Amino acid sequence: MKTLGAKIIAIETGMVKISCERNEGLTQQHGFFHAGVITSIADVACGYAAMTTMPEGAEVLSVEFKTNLMRPADAEKIIATGKVIKSGKNLVFCEATITDDQEEQLFATLQGTMFCIQPNKKE
Repeated sequence: MKTLGAKIIAIETGMVKISCERNEGLTQQHGFFHAGVITSIADVACGYAAMTTMPEGAEVLSVEFKTNLMRPADAEKIIATGKVIKSGKNLVFCEATITDDQEEQLFATLQGTMFCIQPNKKE
């Protein structure tokens, strides 16, 4: 996330928001945020949201995700809001929205499944 300049701006149980400011290195040929940037911050928002429902010390891996790009992300800053839909023992189902910084324009959505890597338990 350092490469993208993305920052966590809110954390609650089952929800994480990440912001990313536009710069030329994150845009495609028309000046819009690149789909890879949108997908990356949405995936990370879902992953961190999933972690808020996991046992202490657990890690997360993305199993799968699908991104729907609805309109060009033409904004100075985008916000990815990841939310847990259902948290199980090993799998956590999440979705994310990617909006402008006022959270008024919807640019994309992501649905994803995250895998919980259980912490090592010492006996």
